[in-house]
Amino acid sequence: MITPHRLLIGLLVVATLGACRSRQGTFRIGNDPDRALPPRSAERILAAALAGDTLNTRYYSAKAEVEILQGEDRKAFKAHVRCSIDSAAWISVVPALGIEVARVLLTPDSLKLLDKLHDTFWVGDTAAAKARFGLQPSLELFQAALLGRPFGLDRDEKYRSDREDGQYTLTSREKRRFVRAAEDLAPGDTLPNDKDMKERRLDRTLRQAVRRDAVVFKYWFDPDSFLVNRVLISDLARDQQADVRYIERTVVNGRPLPARLTLTLSDPRRTAAGTLVLDRISLDGPLQINFRIPEKFTPME
Repeated sequence: MITPHRLLIGLLVVATLGACRSRQGTFRIGNDPDRALPPRSAERILAAALAGDTLNTRYYSAKAEVEILQGEDRKAFKAHVRCSIDSAAWISVVPALGIEVARVLLTPDSLKLLDKLHDTFWVGDTAAAKARFGLQPSLELFQAALLGRPFGLDRDEKYRSDREDGQYTLTSREKRRFVRAAEDLAPGDTLPNDKDMKERRLDRTLRQAVRRDAVVFKYWFDPDSFLVNRVLISDLARDQQADVRYIERTVVNGRPLPARLTLTLSDPRRTAAGTLVLDRISLDGPLQINFRIPEKFTPME
């Protein structure tokens, strides 16, 4: 099972569970799968998506309700989130009694953890975090998820465009067999009338992907606003996937920001899914981002 520290790391790697009623001030993201969309070139979709991504803020803070599911194991907790954009993300985990049990500080190149239940800490760079916890945290991806941005979308890249379930999609221009493999590895196939690769061919494709260090990005966009609704990242070389879905948004300072998002992380051995419900979102600052290791704390084993 994933430990609490791994859960925190997983949420930072950027953070598909049941629906609930929309809260006041939020709106659910939906689409009509039967809606007939006119074709759009990849260049036009890319330009529209990037044109709408104009949010420029130095700060972000929110209260979060977090739920993690792995197999039959379900955990839920509350957290306070503060970000100084492009500088640091700070997370304080507070369960029902309101006493802080863990704290996380993520910078572009380092990670710090405090486990207040066991009086232990961990400090290292992000590469060491990957070696220690199995996942490499990314401040850029975490910020992008909180702000509802199509992370990894590059104006200089070439993409394939399509229409799927009443939305426009963009997919990396990797070899088609790599794109097919990414679809087959996803928790739910997304290609209509798709037939999975045979196991032997899939294994051969993944071996080729390792040599090319192949990563496939796929994006789903609202056909009217061109806000991103979903991002699927398939790291074929390492047989890992991250699937981020924006379920609800709320308007903050005139900008639609995620109020509910889900993240699924998977590899051949396990799948972990997390839901973040964000409330009291603010873009005001400056923010207090404190992280001090008490003298009595000892390094994590």
